[in-house]
Amino acid sequence: MSEDFRLPDGGRINRDRTIFFTFDGRTMRGHPGDTLASALLANGISTVARSFKYHRPRGIFSAGSEEPSAFVAVGSGGKAQPAVQATRIELYEGLEARSVNCWPSPDFDLGAGLGLVSRILPAGFYYKTFMWPPKLWRFYEWFIRRAAGIGRAPEGADSDAYDKMNLHCDVLIAGGGPAGLAAALAAGRAGARVVLADEQNEFGGRLLDERMTVDGRPADDWAKAALAELDAMPDATLLPRTTAFGRYDHNFFGLLERRTDHDPERLAGSRQRLWRVRAKQAVFATGAVERPIAFADNDRPGVMLAGAVRAYVNRYAVRPGSTVVVFGNNDDAYRTALDCADAGMAVAAVVDPRADPDGELPARVMAKGIPIMDGAAVVAAIGNKRVVGVRVAEIDRDGKPRNIKVIDCDLVAVSGGWNPVVHLHSHAGGKTRFDPGIHAFVPDKTLPGTRSAGAAAGEFSLNGCIGDGSEAGRAAALDAGFKKRGIHVVADATEPAETPMAAYWAPPPDAVPKGAKLFLDMADDVTVADVRLAAREGYVSVEHAKRYTTLGMGPDQGKTGNVGGIAVLADALGAEIPRVGTTTFRPPYTPVTFGAFAGRDIGDLADPIRRTPLHYWHEQAGAVFEDVGLWRRPRYFPKGAETMEQAVERECRAARTGVALLDASTLGKIEVHGPDALEFLERMYATDLATLAPRRCRYALMLGEDGMVMDDGIVTCLSPGRYFLNTTSSGAARVMQWLENWAQTEWPEMKVYLTSVTEQWANVNISGPKARALLAELAPGADLEFPPLSVREMTVAGIPARVFRVGFTGGPSYEINVPASAARALWSAASIGGARFGATPIGTEALHVLRAEVGFIAVGHETDGTTTPGDLGLDRLASRKKDFIGKRSLMRKDTARDGRKQLVGLLTHDRDLVPAEGAQIVSERKDAPPMAMIGHVTSAYRSPVLGRSIALALVANGRERRGETVFVSLGERMASAEITAPVFVDPKRLARDE
Repeated sequence: MSEDFRLPDGGRINRDRTIFFTFDGRTMRGHPGDTLASALLANGISTVARSFKYHRPRGIFSAGSEEPSAFVAVGSGGKAQPAVQATRIELYEGLEARSVNCWPSPDFDLGAGLGLVSRILPAGFYYKTFMWPPKLWRFYEWFIRRAAGIGRAPEGADSDAYDKMNLHCDVLIAGGGPAGLAAALAAGRAGARVVLADEQNEFGGRLLDERMTVDGRPADDWAKAALAELDAMPDATLLPRTTAFGRYDHNFFGLLERRTDHDPERLAGSRQRLWRVRAKQAVFATGAVERPIAFADNDRPGVMLAGAVRAYVNRYAVRPGSTVVVFGNNDDAYRTALDCADAGMAVAAVVDPRADPDGELPARVMAKGIPIMDGAAVVAAIGNKRVVGVRVAEIDRDGKPRNIKVIDCDLVAVSGGWNPVVHLHSHAGGKTRFDPGIHAFVPDKTLPGTRSAGAAAGEFSLNGCIGDGSEAGRAAALDAGFKKRGIHVVADATEPAETPMAAYWAPPPDAVPKGAKLFLDMADDVTVADVRLAAREGYVSVEHAKRYTTLGMGPDQGKTGNVGGIAVLADALGAEIPRVGTTTFRPPYTPVTFGAFAGRDIGDLADPIRRTPLHYWHEQAGAVFEDVGLWRRPRYFPKGAETMEQAVERECRAARTGVALLDASTLGKIEVHGPDALEFLERMYATDLATLAPRRCRYALMLGEDGMVMDDGIVTCLSPGRYFLNTTSSGAARVMQWLENWAQTEWPEMKVYLTSVTEQWANVNISGPKARALLAELAPGADLEFPPLSVREMTVAGIPARVFRVGFTGGPSYEINVPASAARALWSAASIGGARFGATPIGTEALHVLRAEVGFIAVGHETDGTTTPGDLGLDRLASRKKDFIGKRSLMRKDTARDGRKQLVGLLTHDRDLVPAEGAQIVSERKDAPPMAMIGHVTSAYRSPVLGRSIALALVANGRERRGETVFVSLGERMASAEITAPVFVDPKRLARDE
């Protein structure tokens, strides 16, 4: 197609190069500097997509991220983007774009039949319709899922790369328009580290779209000079094509940089980058969004925002139509009439609801011979797939229409005023107030470390924006600690005086054709009638009305429709707009791809794999691995053609008759020291630690605030004020975070210091009746006459080591901690030296069999977030003498009630039957459900020592049921079992075997 609507000169596009792209399979032309939207307009495309609910024809409505209608799909396969605003897509060679929400095409869509029954599809119809009859819910669900969403999700993997960057700065400026540039200059001149981010490909904001002068030269020349100065600053970071999409607590911001979306062939390492920025101060110079005015069929292709029309004419050299009617309630609309006329377009009329507008801009329009219809309003658009005319009515003082006229046109430029972009201000709880001067909400209470400037603060004049931005940047730098006063940014823009705007939101009902739709939120097809219906049905809260009508819930977040919708709701309720209030904006400001959030943490990198220092020895030994949390641990070590059961039985027998070697390096290790270390641990652990002497260890439980077992492990007192904690392998990070949270936020006055040393220490466990003999060979001359649950420092295999006389197997056991770099040397020495004792490496499966034999619990097996120490028979480990986290919850009636599940042992009558973990337990056998479940199996194994299966279980009133026969579900059948004590092998007997 030819660019019939491209102006012969002007604009910021590169006419020396032609770009070919396709839209719905048709090849079209554009130029560097175009967006997909501007290129489609240049090629004469009016219908771009269909609307979400009624499948009405939709064209391009705006020129930026506020676009509510022109969503398209871009790309194919895993790289496809299913619903992107055409206004935000930079044109590139080979771009493939497709219409969405239509079939077979946007010009002829079978879904448009929904418009014929729109009278029975008002706001909230789905709440009332899909409740009955219940048997049809499956059909309803299929229909709703088919209708939901815009576009189709991509299929296949995305081969593009996404990355993340962390950045700290003194002042972050969101928005690179005149206010943002002035703020960055002022803060940078003061010496602050500045980050300036703007979502467009060029900095300048409105200066790129308007014909303005600053200091007697084109406004974009002033912007270029400002950028050159910023670029020369060593501590200024300029981020074009970067949207500040969210503000979070403590001035933490999320920024999305589109690095190669505009040029997919360029090799830049990643397609998009997620910036995580921590800023001391932030300036929101995010500008303002023009709002429409509702009238009948105001969603037709050819109805556009007046400011967007100027952008296409001035920036992209595109003629959005041939004959334009400008409809606005403010002087800014007259700029559009002047720019269109200067571009050679016919301006049929300027329609202004105000009586006798007498500002400088209306005078210029009149001087060009353009008719001005004051005291009038556009009440309806005429046309279907494209506007062909409008109905204009005079509005008398009582709001009644009269003298309705038809004006032929193919473009309607609408301006209902401007809404400051307060999204970032709102993200962390900032409040707004209604400014009657501009009939919009502006930032009110300033959040710590933030300030709004320019149009984002309700200042719309160019001189005001530059001055406001300069002061905001200077103040931000000062608050960030830079006492040097930044040089004020001074500029003199030539601007005409403007008269106040009028509050005009929609025409009176008498002026609107019967049955016509007046759209407020085009993204979700929300009309004036929908909002009025919500008010009649009792949704008087703006948040309730939002959810009932879906006002502002589309991908554009109501950027163009929210304030108009609030005004209509206020009118329906007979209330003032400030009393109705606003809805809450939440991040992200614009949609962010999942790829950006995931970054490079996908595929094999999605879940990091942690390996112990002995991992490669285990690989060479033929270990079969399993994942324990993030750790890759050996599950068992098969020899030859051994099955897992055979290998585990051999490993267990070695631990009970000779010596077993276990890599326990994955255990969490945390050092706690400081004057308040003991008091801190006393609060964190339920177990009494005050009596723990130096060089002694104690098994301890850590509870959550709900009183449930969170973690267990060994606490060792290395010396007064210095402690060493062992946690579960999978719980180390959680426990460390838990400790830090209490130390930093709840008890910051305590002098206690926490250091995770899990990776610094390797842990080699030797256990079995011959473990002491092996240790004596590895540490000749060392004093091994130290009691259980104690620690000694000695040299083992020539390596300085810390030896704990503790273990998880129930038998004689020593945990030897050495620096991670020495792990292989220690393991080799233990393997070679222990050969004559039958030293055998064992994995996690054998370890679980061994601990279950002696009734030791495993957090995550015998606990499930609802288990108290009492349920596990470990009441003695919850001190009655001190206070600790979770103690109050242990005093609740529910934690002592009859019927709680308690830890028991389970012996199946079929000695060879090993029930599945999680298998349900019932008290009586029935042929079919329902059956009352009294508990479940938590761990189940075959014990080589006992020559039979054993299991641990949580059973209601389990300790009272010992000796009872219960039944375990095995899928299609039930197996009988006897409830016993949860100890199958006496640990004291094992200890005597030493």
